[in-house]
Amino acid sequence: MSAPVGSVDLYWIPLGAGAHVVRVSGSVFEALAAFRQRRPRCDLYHSALVVEIPEGRFVIEQAPIPDVNGDQRGVVAQGPVGVRWLGRFRVFRYEIRCWRAGRIPDVNAAIASPVRLTADLAHARRIIDILPSIPTPVWGRDEFNAGEMWNSNSVVSWALARSGIDLANVGPPPRGRAPGWNAGLIVAARP
Repeated sequence: MSAPVGSVDLYWIPLGAGAHVVRVSGSVFEALAAFRQRRPRCDLYHSALVVEIPEGRFVIEQAPIPDVNGDQRGVVAQGPVGVRWLGRFRVFRYEIRCWRAGRIPDVNAAIASPVRLTADLAHARRIIDILPSIPTPVWGRDEFNAGEMWNSNSVVSWALARSGIDLANVGPPPRGRAPGWNAGLIVAARP
């Protein structure tokens, strides 16, 4: 009898792959960050996960809230965007999804993906189990003093680190950056 199968795949999606406004604002953000840090500009990436366990295939990511039907997308947490007090309005909130049989928008634009991080069922199941306990600070801010803003990359790196997956050699594609990734790792390492 074979052991139950589990896997965790990471996807790197170019920021703004399906949204012109996001692509332009991301380019401006990266140009300013590169200028301030005196380094070349990089391609920016949004990360998402696909976790497979015997109970099903789950898409894990952070995204804007499109409507009030979060239960249909497996929403496990929500948080404010930009400024905490604006979070009482849906348009200024984000959701964290653990979406059974879900889909990643713009997955066809993913670069060097999927990256198989593990085929270990225990790690895969742990991600699903811990995700509802994820912190939900203001998106785009550094409320945890981690040195960079909290965003979708923070959510993914936090979940991976808390599950025990070794991320020492995991990062965006060459010439790419994933702002917020280190914030998730730093917060996950705290008690």
